[in-house]
Amino acid sequence: MTSRIGVVTFPGTLDDRDALRAARLAGAEPVPLWHRDKDLHQVDAVVLAGGFSYGDYLRAGAISRFSPVMETIIEQAKAGLPVLGICNGFQILTEAHLLPGAMLQNDHLHFICREQRLRVENAATAWTADFAPGQEISIPLKNMDGRYVADERTLDELEAEGRVAFRYLAEGEAADGYGNPNGSLRNIAGITNAAGNVVGLMPHPEHAVEPLIGTGGTDGLGFFTSILKKLVSA
Repeated sequence: MTSRIGVVTFPGTLDDRDALRAARLAGAEPVPLWHRDKDLHQVDAVVLAGGFSYGDYLRAGAISRFSPVMETIIEQAKAGLPVLGICNGFQILTEAHLLPGAMLQNDHLHFICREQRLRVENAATAWTADFAPGQEISIPLKNMDGRYVADERTLDELEAEGRVAFRYLAEGEAADGYGNPNGSLRNIAGITNAAGNVVGLMPHPEHAVEPLIGTGGTDGLGFFTSILKKLVSA
């Protein structure tokens, strides 16, 4: 049976169609999910796509966190449902306290849109198993509120428990010269929960799944093939 990956659409979501397409290209059955519907329609995994849900009013992701669909996602994520939050989806996961920390405006106070190099720090999550630890990948980044912050104790716990999933290459490490794009503490681009089923990151893997679209790379496809292999082996 084909695994079903649901993609949630909130008012202001922009990248739901891209995420649905990425799931299809990986071999899954993509399932659109509406924010006002508590029913997840028997999906095996969920993607919270990027965009500007509710116009990012109040705080990015703060209103979406209270959508009816999130009640079900929070409950099922705590029970093991794989959830991937991309950009605005990452912001929603922090607002829902499924992931620690918070997302603030970029330190330079400008919207940024560019290809971004990352280093895979944790290849043992449900969404990263097709990568190798230390592997460098390149996927698009586009955000205004992309600066990951947390208190020092939380940051130390994330580091000690191996829960930093992705890191921006430090200044001077990236061959293209692109280091930390938004001032995220400890160059953190993405994190995971302790169980490894919930992952959030700011860059957009769904925009790097076909050689003729986006940046012309396919480094983002590994997120979607990783979850399919996890679901098949479960």
